[in-house]
Amino acid sequence: MLTQKRKLILASASPRRQYLLKEIGLAFSTDPPHIDETFPNDMPVEHVPSYLAEKKARALFPKIKNEIVLASDTVVILKNQILNKPQDRNEAIQMLSQLSGNTHTVITAVCLLSSEKCECFDDRTEVTFKKLSIEEIEYYVDHYQPYDKAGAYGAQDFIGMVAIEKIVGSYFTVMGLPIHKVYKRLQSF
Repeated sequence: MLTQKRKLILASASPRRQYLLKEIGLAFSTDPPHIDETFPNDMPVEHVPSYLAEKKARALFPKIKNEIVLASDTVVILKNQILNKPQDRNEAIQMLSQLSGNTHTVITAVCLLSSEKCECFDDRTEVTFKKLSIEEIEYYVDHYQPYDKAGAYGAQDFIGMVAIEKIVGSYFTVMGLPIHKVYKRLQSF
């Protein structure tokens, strides 16, 4: 059981991240930073989530006193290309069509920041999708909200339930927060 000595601020509006933190018994407030989520073009794709998680955490640094900020970022990588959050229906359909029948990597990075220190870490999971029909993809895009999700999907939604054939790594990393690593790091932070 994790004993909280300091207040925790979640730098995210993600309902999935909030759910996971609540499920392990953490009390926290939310303060989603409004930052530019661009990154250098020459940055290796596997470094992007840590870069963005730290950028989000540091945006809240001026506000903190004795709190700990927890910021996170998730990327979906297919063939060394990041599939970000889709901008519209067509882009969501295109992304899911690319993921269909393929294995991709999900990297979720976390940055813990206090007035004394900053610690960033990540977790990687390989996800294999079955071949999806265009009807399944369109149904998902039209009935769920893929626009706030990297790669245009949530593992906990319809498409994750019917498409994911295999996961090598943590399911929670795919959901958006490697909660097992967060729990361990908060114990020693």
